[in-house]
Amino acid sequence: MKSGFGRAVDRLSIYLPIMLMGLLALGTYWLARNTPVFSAPAAEAAPTHEPDYFLRGFSVKSFDPGGRLQSEVRGAEARHFPDTDTLEIDQPRIRTYNLATGALTVASARRAISNGDGTQVQLIGDAVVTREAAAAAGQVRPQPKLEIRGEFLHAFLDVEQVRSNKPVRITRGNDRFDADSLEFDNLDRVMQLRGNVRGVLVPRAGGG
Repeated sequence: MKSGFGRAVDRLSIYLPIMLMGLLALGTYWLARNTPVFSAPAAEAAPTHEPDYFLRGFSVKSFDPGGRLQSEVRGAEARHFPDTDTLEIDQPRIRTYNLATGALTVASARRAISNGDGTQVQLIGDAVVTREAAAAAGQVRPQPKLEIRGEFLHAFLDVEQVRSNKPVRITRGNDRFDADSLEFDNLDRVMQLRGNVRGVLVPRAGGG
């Protein structure tokens, strides 16, 4: 069982980078970079934790140089807080495409918080990141659907890491893992599940 668990973690470490690349697309469109620049007041007051602009019912799309859709972000409302330089989004819905494989990654939560330069994104409340099933080039069997669920997922986009100090559930095809916390480092290709870790491995049809 231990060796089977290790093989399953290895499989997960292969496909988690695709999910992470979906989150990396968040850094390409952050709304704070697309808002108008307002004239500074004559006497600047110390910033308070009050939003300086709102966006409601918005959708932002990004495209590659060939005009193909790379990502789309929707939200019910977004607020920028100048004292912390953070952007908060209510009911975010994020869709990104891996143009090389055609894989679709979808992320959603009740709320998302990004820092000023978009290097960190927190998904809070019913956070779900899903990489839909897709066939890679040269492969007959499609890569199974991969999903990570939790109340909190924190993506560090500049160092390509995903962490959570809350319980998570990772599902890949029919395999499922539950843990009390998660740390995934895409650069080192290391995934750590901590706490009460439980897993269910379902043999593939035909022994593959």
